[in-house]
Amino acid sequence: MKVFMTLFTALMLGLAVFMPRPAAAHCDTLDGPVIMDARAALDNGDAAPVLKWVGPDKEAEIRQAFDLARSVRQQGGQARGLADRYFFETLVRVHREGEGAPYTGLKPAGTVEPGIAAADQALEGGAVDPVVEEVTAGVAQGLRDRYRKVMEARQHATHNVEAGRRYVAAYVDFIHYVEGLHQAASASSHAETESAGHQH
Repeated sequence: MKVFMTLFTALMLGLAVFMPRPAAAHCDTLDGPVIMDARAALDNGDAAPVLKWVGPDKEAEIRQAFDLARSVRQQGGQARGLADRYFFETLVRVHREGEGAPYTGLKPAGTVEPGIAAADQALEGGAVDPVVEEVTAGVAQGLRDRYRKVMEARQHATHNVEAGRRYVAAYVDFIHYVEGLHQAASASSHAETESAGHQH
């Protein structure tokens, strides 16, 4: 059992960090880390804390948007809210472009998936065990569900062509899921090396 959990831990961490997850991204949520840094920067009058979210080639664009937002928000009231929103959207859009991901607008607070929320909590709390447990449970459930479906379909695979096709579809889904987990885990070292020099 210990070996089993160790394997799952490696697979899940690789999957969570290195597999593309545009739908699960939380840099575009109003309570995500990008917006939190943006709020603090606007309040403090210092753009430096948000520049880490963009590449060097986009720094001038963000500084310009920051200065404009700071100028407009001095009018207070609705103008302040609009200025903040403008800066948030500009920063997130540029950040997403740097990740090679589309910008689809800002998302409401509280819409972060449990696994991503657990990852942030682990960083804040200084312990990775909660996120390991969260992702492990998700991966284990995904394996069990796909295994059950393929085994059920296998019992009827020879009854007729349509049943055979249902079995093949379940089999392919199960194999690809396992393959994706293994690829994510084996790519971890290479991805860490590459990401060390990458800026979002």
